[in-house]
Amino acid sequence: MRLRALLDTDALGLRLLGGEDELDRTVRGVMTTDLRDPSRYLAGGELVLTGLAWRRDAGDTEPFVRVLANAGVAALAAGEAEMGAIPEDLVEACARHRLPLFAVNESVAFATITEHVVRQVSGERAGDLAAVVDRHRRLMTSGPTGGGPDVVLDLLGTDLDLRAWVLSPAGRAIAGSSADGTALPGAVCARLAGEHLAATRTGRRGPHRVAVDGVTYSLFPIRTRAALPSVDGQARGAAGAARDVRDVRETVLSDWMLAVEADAGDWPEERLDLLQGVTQLIAVERDRRDAARTVRRRLAQEVLELVQTGAAPAEIAARLRVAAPVLLPGLGAAPHWQVVVARVEWADSGVDGGPVAQSLLEEILVDPLSAGPEPSDRIAVAHTGGEAIALVPLPAVSAEHDGSETGLLADSLLESVRGPLGAGLDGDGRLTLGVSASVHSAEGLRGALEEARHARRVAAARPGRVCAAGHQELASHVLLLPFVPDDVRRAFTARLLDPLREYDKRHRAELIPTLEAFLDCDGSWTRCAARLHLHVNTLRYRVGRIEQLTSRDLSRLEDKLDFFLALRMS
Repeated sequence: MRLRALLDTDALGLRLLGGEDELDRTVRGVMTTDLRDPSRYLAGGELVLTGLAWRRDAGDTEPFVRVLANAGVAALAAGEAEMGAIPEDLVEACARHRLPLFAVNESVAFATITEHVVRQVSGERAGDLAAVVDRHRRLMTSGPTGGGPDVVLDLLGTDLDLRAWVLSPAGRAIAGSSADGTALPGAVCARLAGEHLAATRTGRRGPHRVAVDGVTYSLFPIRTRAALPSVDGQARGAAGAARDVRDVRETVLSDWMLAVEADAGDWPEERLDLLQGVTQLIAVERDRRDAARTVRRRLAQEVLELVQTGAAPAEIAARLRVAAPVLLPGLGAAPHWQVVVARVEWADSGVDGGPVAQSLLEEILVDPLSAGPEPSDRIAVAHTGGEAIALVPLPAVSAEHDGSETGLLADSLLESVRGPLGAGLDGDGRLTLGVSASVHSAEGLRGALEEARHARRVAAARPGRVCAAGHQELASHVLLLPFVPDDVRRAFTARLLDPLREYDKRHRAELIPTLEAFLDCDGSWTRCAARLHLHVNTLRYRVGRIEQLTSRDLSRLEDKLDFFLALRMS
């Protein structure tokens, strides 16, 4: 329970004297003491009740309050029966240590407060479960419009006083609940998602506990019904065993998670079971959402098959006219389309990455600042041959702008998800993604598909767990480099760069950085010397040494191009 809940109970006779900003602290227990140093009996999170018998004068106050603050107690409640008004030095000491202070009316016994707190903290679990079951029935009987995951999370806030959020693997907040309406910051969502994926990849069982900015969160995996026991908890062992034998890589990048602002490490088994039940309810909502995607996925699959089999543009256009109202409700036909291709690959694994890439691409294409599952209703993704292919409609407001920057950009798609997904892929996985230019007709879709596939291959040639490339890069040498055989690449770069590397290693001459800067400055002596903070004569000496070691002439375009490509391939 939280401290502010104590003030809502008139029978406790509590009056707040300080610490209003700390009322969201969680109370984990209660202790009555008049010892001057009760630290040996404190574990943290307690509401400490005291009659102030330990206080002989104002000098005793600071040490006592410091002991409580260092022990991490939730608050101090001082009785008024012995001394009447609470001493001002106690109010000031609690304010200095940010320790909430309550005054207890002389008519209220400490036993009354103790009984109330113990009852709330230990839970009367039967009452909690009754509330859960009742809300569960209302949720399940209200149909698909019953409110989604937010309805399930509401019961955690109202019945169990827990703040919780449902997060996607990419760190998007799909649903959340808090009494004050506080949203979980995007950076925190990304951190929690990354920690959860990393823990899942190492085989650790949930809940996973993570501390972010001094706040502890417990992360519970949300499994779909295919890998879950029934909602009422029956056959739990059998379902868990079935889950264990599945390759975690099949779902690590597609499962949702439940983030609870609490440390589940000291929870009793009954409460952990209760939270597992909540994840099962949310899994039902996830299944409903996936079922709603079936139509969009089928549309994408049909269009993809027509494009790949070389169907007539008129036939493809007819199918697009059917798809546009589904993907852009109320906006009519889409004037432009883009194609995005993604592939998830695992080293030494027979896992088909197509379904995982499909689910992941549907998530990536949602605006990271949006909340809730609704934005994904305008995304159609198919998967075939181990890759996922998205058909993305661009509404008129985006299509009116000219130029290659219209629509989705490869780098921006991965900007907010690279961290979490990198954690989920760490060890032996990669996600590569390619984005086509926008096209305005069915005739252009085949070319857009090939363009997106070429861009994905360019991304695959780059280092890193999560990489993307866009159509803008296909008009340069970048398109050619990924397809150079490895033995040719090694021989070409070794012939040009190995002499320079060896010289740098022996003499620390920095010939390689000098060469890179010289080419980047288009051969300008003055600009290159300024960038490297060198005298022009020193730069000329280094370039001369490069030419001597490689038998090349950096005044010739052909030799400049060879060096440029060698540096890019190295």
